[in-house]
Amino acid sequence: MAHPPRNDPYRNFRFRVEIDNVASAGFSEVEIGDWSVEVVEYREGNEPAAVRKVPGLHKYGDVTLKRGMTTSLELFQWFQQLVNGDRDFRRNVVITLLADDGTELTRFRVKEAWPRKLVVGPLHAKGNEVLIETIELVNEGVERVQ
Repeated sequence: MAHPPRNDPYRNFRFRVEIDNVASAGFSEVEIGDWSVEVVEYREGNEPAAVRKVPGLHKYGDVTLKRGMTTSLELFQWFQQLVNGDRDFRRNVVITLLADDGTELTRFRVKEAWPRKLVVGPLHAKGNEVLIETIELVNEGVERVQ
């Protein structure tokens, strides 16, 4: 008897990040924040003594990108645009999960993202680790598109 094809879960270690359709330097870690819908409780006076619950605002958590710090200034310059008052600071970010052979498995599209926090470090005089640069991106929606 033939077994149905396996549907194994995706593994988390091969991915690509594109910011405004430009492949960015490799990131060592990506965290896509929670997606949630607020609950609005509602009751009219002539209804039974039970509260109805209806969906409210949708919320999308921050997306955190981490990579080894290099000579590239692209993340710092993006953050600096915001600090300097440049009005063109929103970007679309695509996170693509890749199979072992490099083929695309699924994509997440992060809409209207902009950096709210940039962290460098820590530095240790006796350290032997890679210096990590972290950027937190707020956004106006994350969707799984594939």
